[in-house]
Amino acid sequence: MRQLIGEAELLNWQAEFRDPAMEALFKRSILAHHACQLRLALCLIAGLFLAFVLADYVLLGFGDSFATLLSVRLVTVAACLVVVLAIWRRPAVAQMILPINLVCLLCLSVMLLTILLRPLHEGIHVASLVVASMALYLFLPNRLPWMLAGNAYLIAGFLTVSLSGSSLPTVLVMTSLLLLIFVNLLGLMTITRIKRLKREQFALLLEERSTNRRLKEEIQEREELEARLRHMACTDGLTGISNRRHFFELAEQELRRARRDGTPLALCMVDVDLFKQLNDRHGHAVGDLVLTTVAGCCQSVLRESDVLGRYGGEEFVIALPLADLGTAAAIAERLRKRVSALKLPMLGDETPLTVTVGISRIEAHETRLDPALLRADKALYKGKSQGRNRVVVSPRPLPDNHASFSGTDWAYCLMTMPDADAATDAVGMLAAPLAVGPPPGRS
Repeated sequence: MRQLIGEAELLNWQAEFRDPAMEALFKRSILAHHACQLRLALCLIAGLFLAFVLADYVLLGFGDSFATLLSVRLVTVAACLVVVLAIWRRPAVAQMILPINLVCLLCLSVMLLTILLRPLHEGIHVASLVVASMALYLFLPNRLPWMLAGNAYLIAGFLTVSLSGSSLPTVLVMTSLLLLIFVNLLGLMTITRIKRLKREQFALLLEERSTNRRLKEEIQEREELEARLRHMACTDGLTGISNRRHFFELAEQELRRARRDGTPLALCMVDVDLFKQLNDRHGHAVGDLVLTTVAGCCQSVLRESDVLGRYGGEEFVIALPLADLGTAAAIAERLRKRVSALKLPMLGDETPLTVTVGISRIEAHETRLDPALLRADKALYKGKSQGRNRVVVSPRPLPDNHASFSGTDWAYCLMTMPDADAATDAVGMLAAPLAVGPPPGRS
């Protein structure tokens, strides 16, 4: 569009948009300006016509000519004020052809009548005609054809009045005619240039708005794409929970908070029992459904502050802020029971769905998650070796004064028995291995 601005493809000979919709949009955009400009112009014209009443009285005295001029001037002033009031109440009147051109025709006719009734003041008449001609171009918001028609009426009327009923010298009439023609050429070039510049600016403004709108849409699309990419980078595509990388980012934040506030932080490793056999027997689609279902169970039993992520394959990992081993065991037992109670039609009774959970706690001297995760993983595989479908708590590591022990763990605490209420047993049994010394035979 920028290359077409100012060229014939965009504007016609009237310096208006060739596209009617574009021209209508432009006129709507400058309607308030046109209305204000026309109100001021008409008020100024009405004031000038009233001011000339005094000049008429001084030059003509009180007589028939003065009464005639007074009557037509008052009618013209009244017409101007009526149009001003109409524009004030309804700005769209400023762009209507009929009201504007009627007022213009009335004003020009009164000026021509003045030449007949005051024939001895040639200079004032010529100056008035020149000002009126320029005003038609510059101050009245009208279309170019009507501007030309108004000035043609003014020139034709001036010639008719001057050659028929006025005593103006012929040389003065011809000089005034040339002056009016020059003023019309100048006014035509000026108004054409002004209208062209206004429409070029309007076209540039529309292009800029269109560019800004496209830019905003592109920015919004980019932001949405970035949000989707961040979601994909942080979320496991199958289960909808945090992936391994994002889990460790969140868990590291919880570790720093726990070390700063001196609060406990527990970790749970959750593994779906016999998942490989289930996957081989029922297919990958059922295996994916099982993983999604287990992830949903994890979310249903966890607190809002807990962090859940997929560790890999059929393993899930959970960080439990503000949870000691007893609290973590109770939460894990609720999860185990919730999964055990699931009934998936495609599995049947011969393939029960269970999970094994290993639990550990971040110690006060530990600055990384790895040692606690390793202990939770060992507890998980301890539960696997003991028959699966259970919660196993890893004991806390030995104090420094027992560093000569051959192992790092005292003993694993079995928190869940297949035929017992493990959630209750977990709380009662947790303190026993921690309250006594090293296992017998270790020194």
